[in-house]
Amino acid sequence: MLRIGVTGGIGSGKSTVSRRLGELGAHVVDADAVAREVVEPGEPTLGRIRERFGDTVIRQDGSLDRAALAAVVFPDPQALAALDAITGPAIAERVAQRRATVPRDGVSVYDMPLLVERSLWVHEHLAVVVETDVETRVRRLVEQRGLGEDDVRHRIAAQATDEQRRAAADVVLDNAGTPNDLVRAVDALWHDRLQPYAANLARGARSRRPDRASDCVVEPRADWEARAERVVARLAAALAATGVVTEVSHIGSTSVPGLLAKDVIDVQVGVRALADVDRPDVRAALVDAGYVFSHGNHSDTPHPQGAPASDWVKRFLGGCDPGNHVHVHVREHGSAGWRFALLFRDWLRHEPAERDAYAAEKRRLLAQHDSSADYVVAKEPWFEGAWQRANAWAERTGWQPR
Repeated sequence: MLRIGVTGGIGSGKSTVSRRLGELGAHVVDADAVAREVVEPGEPTLGRIRERFGDTVIRQDGSLDRAALAAVVFPDPQALAALDAITGPAIAERVAQRRATVPRDGVSVYDMPLLVERSLWVHEHLAVVVETDVETRVRRLVEQRGLGEDDVRHRIAAQATDEQRRAAADVVLDNAGTPNDLVRAVDALWHDRLQPYAANLARGARSRRPDRASDCVVEPRADWEARAERVVARLAAALAATGVVTEVSHIGSTSVPGLLAKDVIDVQVGVRALADVDRPDVRAALVDAGYVFSHGNHSDTPHPQGAPASDWVKRFLGGCDPGNHVHVHVREHGSAGWRFALLFRDWLRHEPAERDAYAAEKRRLLAQHDSSADYVVAKEPWFEGAWQRANAWAERTGWQPR
């Protein structure tokens, strides 16, 4: 199933987004609703809250006095952290139980205010952030919910900043307009990205770029590094429990500032032994993260010419997200292919003249080849010389892979 995390600051309108996604067919789990359930009378979580914060946060009927608790924790970061430590595990367990019932081809939406603060976004295929300026949020909460302005500002201050949410966001929905504007934006997201993404996951199909080379190679984009950072973080989180990974790195042309490239994020996963990738738990973790193995692509071109092909083998996977094309190259740590991927990136980053020469070669070949596949093959002779020059640079500068 496709996992979508929806978040936003208090009063941003994220509940409107989640509600509309539910109307479109998604299975929505509301973290706030679950949080209320786990502190109902008789729940073990409520007893732990009482032990930590005292009887003043409990009403006479034995229920939680949420306003009293909020007055204690929101102005005090340590108290808020203590509350999170009590409620977080109980909420996570119940949320996981409900999401486990979603059909394989379904869309599971997790409406979670603290998705970014708790770094839970790394476990979602996509993070959707609903954004509204602070003053508008304050006005809405005071006028529509009857909250005090000081209380609202304390709550906003205790949450992530807009900048922190944007860093984690695959999609930002601007809720500065009318409610209908927001609904239309959600509908477009559903039809253009979420439904195709869910379908790709269900049938094990990776997203595809246009075949025309001139259509898929673009000028440098400002969002490449941020997109790559999210991919790296998610892959690292997905594979952490397997114990096979040495590092996850952004590589390829999109990792070099100022270089035109195919609009594809290339990521290298270094592993201790390539055979580990064939373990069931490793393969399952990669598939669950949204990546599909491509069995026809299992080796890079060896450099220099005549080098042993065995040192350039890899596993290759493609991402299922139609809104962010990703290629994952899994290589054995220390292998020639692994080393060159990192060296090539760092060499071009530090040598602008070489970066510009590579860009010129790309433009020359784009003028000659219409097919993306032909364009990729035509670049190989240039890479042989690049390998020689990059290694000379590494020897001259003392470069070592990080």
